[in-house]
Amino acid sequence: MQLSGKVGIMGGGSWATALAKIISMTQPNFNWYMRRPEQIEEFKNFGHNPSYLTGVKFCPENITFYDNINDVVKNSDTLIFAIPSPFLKQHLQKLKVQLKDKMLVSAIKGIVPDENMLISAYFSKFYKVPDKNIAVLAGPCHAEEVALERLSYLTVGCVDEERAQFTANMFSTHFIKTSIGNDVIGMEYASVLKNVYAIVSGICHGLKYGDNFQAIFMSNSITEMSRFINTVSPLERNISGSVYLGDLLVTAYSRFSRNRIFGTMIGKGYSVKTAQIEMEMIAEGYFGTKCIKEINNEYKVDMPILNTVYSILYERKSAVPAIKKLADTFK
Repeated sequence: MQLSGKVGIMGGGSWATALAKIISMTQPNFNWYMRRPEQIEEFKNFGHNPSYLTGVKFCPENITFYDNINDVVKNSDTLIFAIPSPFLKQHLQKLKVQLKDKMLVSAIKGIVPDENMLISAYFSKFYKVPDKNIAVLAGPCHAEEVALERLSYLTVGCVDEERAQFTANMFSTHFIKTSIGNDVIGMEYASVLKNVYAIVSGICHGLKYGDNFQAIFMSNSITEMSRFINTVSPLERNISGSVYLGDLLVTAYSRFSRNRIFGTMIGKGYSVKTAQIEMEMIAEGYFGTKCIKEINNEYKVDMPILNTVYSILYERKSAVPAIKKLADTFK
């Protein structure tokens, strides 16, 4: 595997489009995989993604589009995955080309459902990709603000420092600041949990809880996150860092946060199914809630916030008494 060559973007959604915008500023030419041929054709005709972040303009002549996952993998050296976690297996099931010699960058802030595995672990176990060839991209960075070129920060996690820095350099622009670390597991779990807690934040918002309560909720959330991550992956880490606390804060507070939007709808009385249909976007925290709940059956970490949102989303408990009961435990 070479730390150079062609970059391939995997996914056609808003986050993939935001990452492609960044890559277009650091790589003269790159590959881009989208599942739907008609999306690719419209992109070529109009010079932007027809479905997401339509205000971001590209030069289609600098992009080689693929609707076949095998072709993009074959012709790329570094693959940046931005496919929503619930659909990752579906895409990879079509793969006949090996991944183990590629550099993989997971920008997926979720867990593989059914398997209850982190993305890095899934690639390692089922596709034999060495840990040193897997990097994780995380941090407080909404696609919509990337589109507007607002100053944002990303952290690249990889067990191999050289590969981490190589990846970080790919994403460094005048409005994207990057750093590196080796806490791959901690970063991935934080990326999942912050979506879970953002749903609860949204539920509380929908129930008319105010900013004072939200501040207490966030302090309890980061404590619960720290307790879980330090149990499943004991490692010296600064949980107040941007890739942990920073990402949690922006996901729980931002108007761009789909998980917060989803939670707000639940708090206002929408059913889970109705909220999912009306959003027309994936709230990965919904799937992450169930995965973390099942994973925690083994570790038995005290996670009252997780248990509360699970009871609302999966056991159809009323949000009003569930949140009140949770609030009574906060200090």
